[in-house]
Amino acid sequence: MGRNIRKRRSSMATKAVAASAALALGGGGLIWANFYASAHESNSGQNSTKAANAAAQVATISCPDVGQKLTNVPNGAKQGVATELANLDKQITEAYARLASTRQAQTNDASFVQNAITGPLKEKRAATIDRIRINIQRSGGQFNSSLSQLAACTTQAANTNAGQAGGGQQNNGGQQNGGQQNGGQQNNGGQQNGGQQNGGNAGQAQNGQGGNGPVAADFVDITKVQANAQLGVGANGAKANGNGGSRGTFTSSCGTNGNDNHNTDNVIVAPGVTNGAHHLHDYVGNQNNDAFASDQELAGAGTSCQNQGDKSSYFWPVLRVQDGSQDFDQNNDGGGKEGNVGKILQPAQAQIKFVGNKRGKVVAMPTALRIITGDAKAFVNGNANANVNWSCTGFENKVQLETQYPICPQGSQVVRTTNFQSCWDGQNIDSANHRTHVAFAQADGTCANGFKAIPQLQVRLVYNVPAPKLQNGTVVQPYAVDSFPENLHKPITDHNDFINFFSTNLMNKMVNCINTGKKCK
Repeated sequence: MGRNIRKRRSSMATKAVAASAALALGGGGLIWANFYASAHESNSGQNSTKAANAAAQVATISCPDVGQKLTNVPNGAKQGVATELANLDKQITEAYARLASTRQAQTNDASFVQNAITGPLKEKRAATIDRIRINIQRSGGQFNSSLSQLAACTTQAANTNAGQAGGGQQNNGGQQNGGQQNGGQQNNGGQQNGGQQNGGNAGQAQNGQGGNGPVAADFVDITKVQANAQLGVGANGAKANGNGGSRGTFTSSCGTNGNDNHNTDNVIVAPGVTNGAHHLHDYVGNQNNDAFASDQELAGAGTSCQNQGDKSSYFWPVLRVQDGSQDFDQNNDGGGKEGNVGKILQPAQAQIKFVGNKRGKVVAMPTALRIITGDAKAFVNGNANANVNWSCTGFENKVQLETQYPICPQGSQVVRTTNFQSCWDGQNIDSANHRTHVAFAQADGTCANGFKAIPQLQVRLVYNVPAPKLQNGTVVQPYAVDSFPENLHKPITDHNDFINFFSTNLMNKMVNCINTGKKCK
C-alpha cells in the first residue's frame, strides 16, 4: 500500500508577485481566476463597474452538508455512502471552478450562475443523494427523506465576513461546548483593527495567489486585539486539568513531518477515495495512512513517534505562505489544481499531549477510535462544529482567534492549537457523521448522555511565518491553511484528525499517568 505522496521541493521554484490577481499553474493546471478582478476584461468603464459588482456579489458556492446529517448508516452501506459523499464534494469543487473561471459570462448574463452552475449542480446532487438512499435501503437501513431536500445550493457574497457564512461570529478564545459556541462574540475592538477597517471591503478586492483567498480581512495584527482568552481553558470550555479531577499528562513526541509525508486523502470521511480531502495533509505518527489503509494495515505500520507503542495517526491541513512559490503539488489534485498554492511550511514544533478531566478519572480509548475536530467546511457550513484557535507565541494566554489569521510581531511565531473532544459513547469507534460517538465535556467537566471521559488530545503547532503586510486594503505575502476550494482558505476552516493506535500497554500507561497526576512520555 502506502500511496502517500512524498514531497519534492524544486530548487527552481518560480517566484512571482505575491499579491498577483491570479496564478496560472503550469503543466495544464487549472487557471484560478481572481473573483474580484474581472473588471479588467472590458475597456468600458460601465462594463468594468458591472463586472466588478457581479464579482463582488458572488464569491463562492454554499451547499448543505449531507454527511453531517447522516445519523445511521448500515455496515453494508458504509463504503458506498462514503463514495457518494465524496462525489458530492467533488461536484462542489468542479462547480466552484466553473464559477471562478466564468466571471465575464456572469457579468453579461444575470441568469448565468443559475442556468450554468447551480442548476446543473442541483441535478447532480439530487442523483447522488438518491444513490445514498439506495445504498442505505439496500442494506436494510432507514433513509431520512428530508436529506433529499438538500440538493440545492446557493451562492455567497464576497463581502461576507469570515466565519459568518453560517451565522457564526468570533467567539471567546475559539472554544466550543459540544458544538455550541461558548463565550459570545469577539470584542469589536479586535475585529476592527487590521480586520474590516484596516482592510475593509477594499481588502476583498484582492485575492491570494491561488485566486480563492485569503484576503486582507482574514488577517489581524494580534497586538491590536483585545485580550479574550481564558487561561487554561480547553475546547470544552472548562479547564482540562481541574482540581479534584485527573491532573496528569502524557506527551508523545512524533516529529514535525520532516519526512514530508503528505496526501490529499482522508481515510476517516472518504475511505477508498483518492483526493477525498481536496487539500493536502501533514501526517505524523502512523506512516501508512492514506485513503486505502485498513485498521490492520494501520496497526502494523511504522510510526514517526519516538515511543513505538504509539502508532496513532495525527493529521491536519498544511499551512502555506503565498510568496509566489510553486511547491511540489502545483499541478496536482488537491494542490494547485484546486487553489492550494504556495510554499508548504513545516511546523517548527508539533506538540502532542493528552490531558485529563476536570471532574474525575479517564478511561482508555478503544483501538482505532476516530476523532475529527473542527470543520473543514465551516465557512459555508457555519461554525457549529468549528474548533479553531489561532494565536502567536507570547500571546496564547491573552488572545485566541477563530475567524482571522494573526499577524505576529517580530520574534513571535504563529500557533495553531486544537483541543479534541474528550467524551466517548463507550461503544463506537466511529459514527455515520464521524461526530456523534464523541463529544466535548460540559462546562463543569462532566460528560453528558452517559458518555465516558477519555484522555483529551491537545495538538499545538508552531510555525515560523513571514508576517503578512496589509497595504491599501490588500494583503501582501499572506499565509493560509489548505482548504476545500469553495471555502476560500478561511481560518475558521482549520481542523484536525486523529486515529488511535496506541498499544494496549502504552494506553494503560497513559491512563494511569493522567489519573494519578503524573507527567509521562
